[in-house]
Amino acid sequence: MPAPPTLLDYDRRIARAIAWLAANPGQSPSLEVLAAAAAFSPCHFHRIYRAMTGETPAATLARQRLQRAAGELLGTARPMARVARRAGFGSVAAFTRAFRAAHGLPPAAYRRRGGIGRPLQECPMQESTMFDVTIEVMPPLRLAAIRHTGPYADIAPTFDRLASWARARGLLEGPRRVFGLYHDDPDSVPPARLRADACVTIGPDVVVEGEARLLELPAFEAATVVFQGPYAELGKVYDWLYGTWLPGSGREPADQPPMDEALNNPRQHPPSAWLTRVIIPLRPA
Repeated sequence: MPAPPTLLDYDRRIARAIAWLAANPGQSPSLEVLAAAAAFSPCHFHRIYRAMTGETPAATLARQRLQRAAGELLGTARPMARVARRAGFGSVAAFTRAFRAAHGLPPAAYRRRGGIGRPLQECPMQESTMFDVTIEVMPPLRLAAIRHTGPYADIAPTFDRLASWARARGLLEGPRRVFGLYHDDPDSVPPARLRADACVTIGPDVVVEGEARLLELPAFEAATVVFQGPYAELGKVYDWLYGTWLPGSGREPADQPPMDEALNNPRQHPPSAWLTRVIIPLRPA
């Protein structure tokens, strides 16, 4: 059954508020500003936003800011004060408190350690960390996708818009799989031109419209690794798979983008408990 037109209209309007938060990560918007972006009355906006997204605007903003900050801590040498300022915090002290509460340690220690994530399973009898690679056949996937253009570390708002799109159509009530597809090599393509897709599986009867588009992937064989930790640290899994595992595996990557799958809900768990399956499509052996 198609979603009611009013619900679809609400989704489009809430998506504008999410887009405003993504475009202004350093600002702390007032209720009136966000309500105006979504064309809702301020006295109703918070209730509608929470019903449509599953969290408050403040929670969305905090999660997006800290996820972006974690990526900058690991991927750049920017001074802590600048990372804090770009993440929208008025001081390093405020940034440190928020980061410690979410990640379990202060940002300086997080940067020194190179992150807090770990493979869910490590290969035994190895002196250095190695990831446990599983070769599996991925089933055919019918996906609703929303395109993200820009640094991969900034894709969180696109997944937030996807969740709102899917919730408005009743697609989150049953079991669904959520994927990110990454079309470009971040070491060879300028960050502003990187292309990715935030995707959710859908049934054969779902009509894809609005800002989403339909992607259909046939079954394929893949090398997979399950990683536990912040999404900002997934780059080291991809680097290891492409730089270490693939050259020694006797396998070649297929001509389709790598992807990862969120195995739990980042809104319900701290970053240290986020589970992600990294997926590298392979050519037939």
